[in-house]
Amino acid sequence: MPQYVYILRSSPTGRLYVGITDDVPRRLKEHNTGKSRSTKPWIPWELTYVESHPDEGSARKREWQLKCTPTGGKEKKRLAETPKAADKSGQNNSIK
Repeated sequence: MPQYVYILRSSPTGRLYVGITDDVPRRLKEHNTGKSRSTKPWIPWELTYVESHPDEGSARKREWQLKCTPTGGKEKKRLAETPKAADKSGQNNSIK
């Protein structure tokens, strides 16, 4: 089952959050209804980027890269500013 790495931006603060899921619209709704403890204080969230991965392992590796490495942090900021989200094959997967 494909997995998605996504980046959210908090509307009030501009804070960025990276996560993975198999259902992006459901997960965004969970973030915006306070069901995720780690993002609840910064509601509402907007989806800024999504990329597709073939399995959970590759999605977790990418999530770790964006969250935990210096170059990943810079890339996360750049991707969050990208007008359209793209999966790894370069196809447009923008979900707004």
